[in-house]
Amino acid sequence: MTTREQAWSHWAVARIEADYNRSADTHLIPVSIPALPDIALYLKDESSHPTGSLKHRLARSLFLYALCNGWIREGRPIIEASSGSTAVSEAYFARMLGLPFVAVLPRSTAKEKIAAIEFQGGACHFVDTPGEMYETAARLAAEMDGHYLDQFTYAERATDWRGNNNIAESIFLQMRRERHPVPSWIVCGAGTGGTSATMGRYTRYNQLSTQICVADPDASVFHRYWNDREVRAVSGPPSLVEGIGRPRVEASFLPDVVDRMIAVSDCCSIAATRVISARLGRLCGGSTGTNLWACARIATEMAAAGEKGSIVTILCDSGERYRTTYFNDDWLAAHGIDCRADEERFASFLDTGILPG
Repeated sequence: MTTREQAWSHWAVARIEADYNRSADTHLIPVSIPALPDIALYLKDESSHPTGSLKHRLARSLFLYALCNGWIREGRPIIEASSGSTAVSEAYFARMLGLPFVAVLPRSTAKEKIAAIEFQGGACHFVDTPGEMYETAARLAAEMDGHYLDQFTYAERATDWRGNNNIAESIFLQMRRERHPVPSWIVCGAGTGGTSATMGRYTRYNQLSTQICVADPDASVFHRYWNDREVRAVSGPPSLVEGIGRPRVEASFLPDVVDRMIAVSDCCSIAATRVISARLGRLCGGSTGTNLWACARIATEMAAAGEKGSIVTILCDSGERYRTTYFNDDWLAAHGIDCRADEERFASFLDTGILPG
């Protein structure tokens, strides 16, 4: 590394660290379920990051990891395969460092996410199916002499899972004054698998009794792989829930740190998203609904068993990015989704503490 290259690398790391230092932590929101006085449910609101989603943490970690490995250099283009939110956050950091950024996205990505990537100065390259993203991103990186960030490989290793204000440490610090400070369960989705890896490693490192549940779309391979390590890919239509669930097992998904997986249909995910948005008075993204449906199942089981405790899950991003999809009745009808019955089921859980079968 030349003196100039070293100076630029040091400047780039300092820029990202200064941005982190300006950021406050995200909120932990209690969800009111009066019928379950002994079970507390919380939402970790990751939508309040500067780029509006949980993926802000991942993007920052990926950039620092690549910078410290010498993979990102001054003027070198950054390329990523993404379903949207990671690319929004990565475009933000690329612009901060004055680097060109290209997101490789499925054509079905919500137009609000596309607009957010472009607002941050990124360019979008579209593919017809999610499975095409990986090869296309690698090819573009080679053609442009750029760096392919590859969140699906590096998510689990780019984040310091022992602490350093990662999402797990943040949750446990915020839970300290609650009635059940050590959660019985933390529920999250898996897109790369980085979040579940961080949660699972952190709880084991700190000798905590918390169990980790991954809420996974029906169409995803992850829950199949967790049950049978021979199943590494699935075919067929992808989930309508953006950001979680994959057609192939990603390198960052570590099944051995996950205690349970719950498969959730698109209809149930969207139903829970719409109901919780109405109850909170703010729009939440689809993966939040997936998480909450799994939480409802766990809470129902805990109550039936006479257990007390807390459940923490993640509000991954704002539903403002999905006004034209999950909150648009015409879009739902065009995709054959009628979630009214499942909306009633999830509303019943919030009112009675029991998720109807």
